[in-house]
Amino acid sequence: MGLLLALSACAWLTDQQRLIIYRPTTSQAPDLATLPANTKLYFVDRAPPAAPARLALWWLAHPDPAAPTLLYLHGTFRALPGNQAKIEALRAAGFSVLAVDYRGWGQSTSIVPSEDSIQQDARRAWAELVRREPRPAMRVIYGHSMGSGVAATLASHLSSPLDYGALILESAFTSFADIAAEAGFWASLAARFSPERFASIEKIERVNAPVLMLHGVEDRNVPMVLGQRLFAAANPPKQWVQFAGAHHSDLQSIAPASYQATLTSFRQRYLDKCAVTAPVTPAPPQAAAPTQNARRASLAPGRRARCF
Repeated sequence: MGLLLALSACAWLTDQQRLIIYRPTTSQAPDLATLPANTKLYFVDRAPPAAPARLALWWLAHPDPAAPTLLYLHGTFRALPGNQAKIEALRAAGFSVLAVDYRGWGQSTSIVPSEDSIQQDARRAWAELVRREPRPAMRVIYGHSMGSGVAATLASHLSSPLDYGALILESAFTSFADIAAEAGFWASLAARFSPERFASIEKIERVNAPVLMLHGVEDRNVPMVLGQRLFAAANPPKQWVQFAGAHHSDLQSIAPASYQATLTSFRQRYLDKCAVTAPVTPAPPQAAAPTQNARRASLAPGRRARCF
């Protein structure tokens, strides 16, 4: 009985620690009138053998059917409604956007999230993006704040351009431990006992796609130096853009023209010339993610293996 109580106490403390780290926000039934224009809200089930669960997604199709498609991976605290301005700015820059709420956030199944659960959900969302965007080189992985760690991990398990075309990281960091170290002694000490790592610095060297990194000079949540360290470890081609006067989540509102110009220029340089001009028909809703051999076969004859 004593051992059982001790294990229960440890599990409770672990859950409390994760709640403090991630601060997930749930929401009731959404007010559809407040969604971005032409946005589809829908749900997908987690694949077995996981416990029954669902993920909420927003699909924002770009008016141009040739536009690349971006998977939006958000950070801690805010669910999709709290990220609406940034999502809309990304669509305005020329992307169709598929945005996901991990379990624990928004309309998705309510759990105490962990790094493992978040990464599982990102992989499920990725399968959904593959269904919607059959052109591998026109798939983009985007992550903001904690989402940058989710995005870097996801990208490190994929290959460009067979699986995706580019990686965009905003307000990114090297690892949770480094963020804690910047916050001071007690935060650093607590981080030593946490299994939540999001160590992008260990993943970025396996990313072989063009990388764009954006950071606000006045960011106090993730000091810019951590983003710069991660950028230094990334493989070329890569681009670093910092925004004077911007903080952690407001780059698109503090410097809207520069934000749009940066994303548009990156898209035009690395993605637009990879576009398939023929009409694209998405795979059936229940189609499985393609195998590695199928991805290789999807490259049209005469098409270059790389577009950058």
